[in-house]
Amino acid sequence: MGGTDVPIGPVVKRTKIFITRKKRIRNDNPDGPITFNDEDMEGIAQLHNDALVISVLVNKVRIKRVLIDPGSSANIIRWRVIEQLRLLDQIVPAIRVLNGFNMACETTKGEITLPINMAGTTQQTKFYMIEGDMGYNALLGRPWIHLVRAVPLTLHQVLKFPTPEGIKTICGEQQVAKKMFAIEESVKTIKAPDRNEGKNAK
Repeated sequence: MGGTDVPIGPVVKRTKIFITRKKRIRNDNPDGPITFNDEDMEGIAQLHNDALVISVLVNKVRIKRVLIDPGSSANIIRWRVIEQLRLLDQIVPAIRVLNGFNMACETTKGEITLPINMAGTTQQTKFYMIEGDMGYNALLGRPWIHLVRAVPLTLHQVLKFPTPEGIKTICGEQQVAKKMFAIEESVKTIKAPDRNEGKNAK
């Protein structure tokens, strides 16, 4: 769960400026440690509290709105995505009960192992399938993060992981994240009481 902050007090009209990050995939420090610097924040709208959302390739098909969530102990994917990929015959029947942060339970519809291609690196990744609606198409949690030894950083909106060719850097899609987790505030108008209400009409 997440969202954007709702301002309190006088509202000032501002002009929105959208910046597209040019470098989506980059190789750094072939044999060095994973580090972050100001260059990684280029093109990021600050200040923000946005989640890290990326796109991945599965069987040469780009899956958008993939949430990177270190707080999740499972990789999750929507049933509809598997249906659109025409991989229903690869589903392994498995019922699991997943608990959310508010202890709400969701029962999985099965599991499937998919080749997740990111920056030219492919890893076989097991997902649990959920049929309900979610703001994202898939979620990569700690099982995948630990498998590829990735280091996600939401502040910089990047994900880095080591490969034999060097450190790969994947840039997050900040504007997609903002739309996914935007809070829709419903403003109720309170009608002022009618002073003449209850009086006889003349």
